[in-house]
Amino acid sequence: MERTIHNHRTAPEAGTRTPGSEPPFVAAKPRIAMVHNPRSHRNKGRQAENVEGVDITVVQPRTKDELSEALAQLRDDGVEFLIINGGDGTIRDVLTMGQLVFGENWPTLAVLPRGKTNALNVDLGAPSDWSLSAAVEALRSGKRVQRRALTVAGEGSDELPMLGFIFGAGAFTLGIEAGQDAHRIGFFDSLAVGATAAWGVLQVLFGSNANRWRRGTAMELAYEPSGEAMAHSTHGDPGRRHIMLATTLQRMPMGIQLFAKDQAPIRLAILDRPRRRIFASLPAILSGWHPAWLSSAGLHQISAEAFSIELEAPFILDGEHFPAGRYHIGQGPELTFVTA
Repeated sequence: MERTIHNHRTAPEAGTRTPGSEPPFVAAKPRIAMVHNPRSHRNKGRQAENVEGVDITVVQPRTKDELSEALAQLRDDGVEFLIINGGDGTIRDVLTMGQLVFGENWPTLAVLPRGKTNALNVDLGAPSDWSLSAAVEALRSGKRVQRRALTVAGEGSDELPMLGFIFGAGAFTLGIEAGQDAHRIGFFDSLAVGATAAWGVLQVLFGSNANRWRRGTAMELAYEPSGEAMAHSTHGDPGRRHIMLATTLQRMPMGIQLFAKDQAPIRLAILDRPRRRIFASLPAILSGWHPAWLSSAGLHQISAEAFSIELEAPFILDGEHFPAGRYHIGQGPELTFVTA
């Protein structure tokens, strides 16, 4: 699929299920469909799976326009169970293009983790090698997990808000670039996350202040709708942050516990300046040790219903770069995922 989100406001009208209502009853033979991305890492060179005796509509859109049209057709056909076969970027594209199609009335969803890191699947708890047949079986016997994606809307933009689960800026963007290098030498999933994190820590601990891993990014963060600025410590330039990460996920790859347990619904971690005291404590912090002095030392663990961000450099949403600017981040509709 294409890397950029286009404006598709001509998509058919959204469904009308009342927000917060229960998902519809699953019929004896539910209408099942799968969005298959052949470009996803683990799908390359492989045909779309099938399940003997089960009627599954498979769509393989090549562009966002085709994806929007395919989702509208599936909605009109009464799809009840939609399986997304791809990585986090594919999920982002399906949710983004599906928001005008399904509105609050999304079918039950499942994810076949076929990308390079598959962070959403880690949170949902399905096996990394989950198959189509297992996902179909889980529609009846598996667990249901509710999640709301982040909505990312550019201020003054006519394009659709993007829907995704991990928003990052500052050194997080550099980390994704380093992660691409890790992928090229054969590191994927949690191993790639670990290799990238280790490289970033080394750059901060042993690099000079001229090192791009230590410079930080001009960034303004504020709660919405109040407009109140988010806390900044006395360390570093008050107009810059080293790294920020926002998510609605509850579990992160490699068991990382960067966020406090009581953070919700949008969880943010913001580091003002890469001080060696924090990085020396990073293994313990990522294992869930969150002492009271972290905020005064420049590492903030923040909860928000919504927030705005203005930044001078590109940001990352589910593994892809998007341009600098001012954005409003909120929460999308509640989605029900089937998992193992």
